[in-house]
Amino acid sequence: MRVLAVATMNRRVQDNIREYVDDSEGHYLRQIDKTARALAANAAEKPFILISGPSGSGKTTTAFRLKNALNKAGFKTHALSMDNYFFPLHDPRNEREPDGSIDFESPKRLDTELLSEHLEKILRGEEIIPPAFDFARQERTKGGRLRLGENEFVVIEGIHSLNPAVTGSVSAVASGVYVSVRTRIKGKGGGLMHPSKIRLMRRLVRDKLFRGRRAAQTLQFFEKVERGEEIYIHPYKGLAEHGIDAFIAYETAVYKKFLTDDLNALRGSYDGFERYEELMEILEETADVDLEYAPRDSLVREFAGGSRFEYFGSQKKKKKNGRFAPVFYAFKPEFQSTREWSMTTAFSSLIYFFSWKSPAFFVTCS
Repeated sequence: MRVLAVATMNRRVQDNIREYVDDSEGHYLRQIDKTARALAANAAEKPFILISGPSGSGKTTTAFRLKNALNKAGFKTHALSMDNYFFPLHDPRNEREPDGSIDFESPKRLDTELLSEHLEKILRGEEIIPPAFDFARQERTKGGRLRLGENEFVVIEGIHSLNPAVTGSVSAVASGVYVSVRTRIKGKGGGLMHPSKIRLMRRLVRDKLFRGRRAAQTLQFFEKVERGEEIYIHPYKGLAEHGIDAFIAYETAVYKKFLTDDLNALRGSYDGFERYEELMEILEETADVDLEYAPRDSLVREFAGGSRFEYFGSQKKKKKNGRFAPVFYAFKPEFQSTREWSMTTAFSSLIYFFSWKSPAFFVTCS
């Protein structure tokens, strides 16, 4: 476990911010390169890569980075997202909570029968047409073709990818990669902040900037997410041969300006806010760093925006038919109720309705 002191981090910001950012990114990238080399060495025996980790861990950026590293080493990679195997929202096969709401963290949210069929076909060298899940419309359509060739990997990303009950026999010919925040931050008083609070910061920033959620909503939902992690994710992390600490040392300094006012407003009004006082103390003690210092391919931008990778962070416009169209983002169904999801779906439908004037591109996010 790595421990970083706020005082040391602040000093690095003041001494040379660009050098500090480079060093922070380098620590993460060295782990990516080391993992990629290990995966490449076992390519013949283990052509599947299973990437798992809890919410806000940076799985998506890590998957991008690993694929890029393997491509540079001469290996072709195919992406197979478990999210595309979700049942539609109103499918009766969805597992529900006692109150009737869907348990979005459960592996039974996935069509494991179809996933297992596809994985077996890939193992036999057959071609598959995996589904593509439209989160805006809650429909499953056909995706592109996939066949595994020589010197190629299939990268499977999803919170349940290390669960043998989900991936089946593929586990025997797969390398597992568990991505999470492992670093603890030491405050000026000597206390250590749990890594889950850093993942929560990421969720708070992402939800505020790209999902229209207030901080109180994110806190409520994150508590439910954590319960799901204990049941569905943590029991299987020991099955991964490789672990990546996806903490970027300067990231809390970037998130500070996005979060401080919102969280301060909850003090005294949000029931149970004392759970987050250590998070507030770290933010208040941390020196600010502007987002512009973060490289365009930084994991920080998966949550704060402006990434060159295609997920919710990018605010770029794409060109179609000679015109620039706005990019709208459809997210995984991480909602507290079907009502919240229905409102989002209705909003997405309005976007589609008006897209004849300005074609909209939808990017699915994890």
